[in-house]
Amino acid sequence: MQSKLLDKLNRKIGRFSISNLMVYMIAGMVVVFFCDILLSSAEKPSLSGFISFDRDAILGGQVWRFITYAFEYPPSSPLFMLFTLYFYWLIGSALEREWGSFRFNVFYFSSILLTAGVGLITGFATNYFFNMALFFAFAILYPDNEVLLFFVLPIKIKYLAIIDAVYFAYMLVVYPWPGRICLLISIAILVLFFLGDIINSIKRTYRRMMWKRNFR
Repeated sequence: MQSKLLDKLNRKIGRFSISNLMVYMIAGMVVVFFCDILLSSAEKPSLSGFISFDRDAILGGQVWRFITYAFEYPPSSPLFMLFTLYFYWLIGSALEREWGSFRFNVFYFSSILLTAGVGLITGFATNYFFNMALFFAFAILYPDNEVLLFFVLPIKIKYLAIIDAVYFAYMLVVYPWPGRICLLISIAILVLFFLGDIINSIKRTYRRMMWKRNFR
């Protein structure tokens, strides 16, 4: 049902979709990061503080924050942040190739808007969870792909996904309710838009496992 609706919308408005969306998102995060370095050295307010989600500021007229919080970069050391952004680009580009630009745009912008919409109620919104939802989708579609953890250790995506799933379950227990709701929204959007892909991927994985078992 979701695929038919998305295909219909794609035929009508797909020409307006943004190709290579993750390139622009990551470029924006990098710009914000370097601007923060320059502004902080000059003892001026950081750019990230000007674009982050703030319900009171949004209701007070700073409506750009409803969207621009998506350009906040991961809060970590510069080296680990670059690794994280590279990973975002890797999985986002792969998913766009798999789903097409329009479908990927629908997922990503729906995540931004719905997370921010709920944030107007709870007072909290973050881009972390819907970026991680991309990773879970990638893991479902390409479970046996390998990445170099910290650019050194080869590890399959499915094992990283298991670790992150355990971490998400932990956060559902210990996180305040606004954070839990953000997490649940990201997972719900993933299931809502890409349930067919998830089911097909599980079926393909099961068939491969059965084929290997029969030919041992």
